[in-house]
Amino acid sequence: MTSNLVIGSTGVVGSHILSTLLADKSVSAVHTISRRAPKSTGPTLHPTVEADTTQWAAKLSAISPVPSTVFSALGTTRAQAGGIANQWKIDHDLNVELARAAKAAGVRRFVFVSSAGTRGMFSKSVPYSQMKRGVEDTVEGLGFETAIILRPGLILADREQPHQGGPFLIGAVRGLGRWFGQGMQDWVGQEGEVIARAAVHAAKLAEQGKAPGKYWVLEQSDIVRLGRTEWKD
Repeated sequence: MTSNLVIGSTGVVGSHILSTLLADKSVSAVHTISRRAPKSTGPTLHPTVEADTTQWAAKLSAISPVPSTVFSALGTTRAQAGGIANQWKIDHDLNVELARAAKAAGVRRFVFVSSAGTRGMFSKSVPYSQMKRGVEDTVEGLGFETAIILRPGLILADREQPHQGGPFLIGAVRGLGRWFGQGMQDWVGQEGEVIARAAVHAAKLAEQGKAPGKYWVLEQSDIVRLGRTEWKD
């Protein structure tokens, strides 16, 4: 029976991580910290609503007993944040602060939803990749019992606030799956629910001592395997 914390529980992937954990009878408690209440509910849910993100690290540290696993699917867009500097504060700075708070509190496993291409040829000149790389490197360096990084491609999901051009792009990628097979779609993007299930599946394997190492990176093919091919409800 495990206790978990989900950061980013109102977002596309985070909301699926939350609903997946709430449906899991082996999970004793699911905590969330968010600016607004999550949509999912359940008897094991313990939500903390705090509009001031500077208080989130303290809220994390105050959770008792300490969650065994923290999932972070926290992220925003440049447009929603109001510029690259504000996006950096959320996607990088807040994630780094929460990872450090989790380690200090005694959390054993940390799962971070990053992005594909963070180590690509031109990634060092792309601010979004720089943000994700910085969080990945911090999480690796903190020395969790297990640190799990997911690097999905395009996240396929219907959003409350669609990105500019997002619905068209998502429709096109899903079209690849219909016309050329699921493998073609998986090569470009993964459904939000599949990414979430992969995160939960990987955390369970780590809890069972079955992770391949202390630092485990899931690329797109790994996400599809754990989140769909090998997933059992």
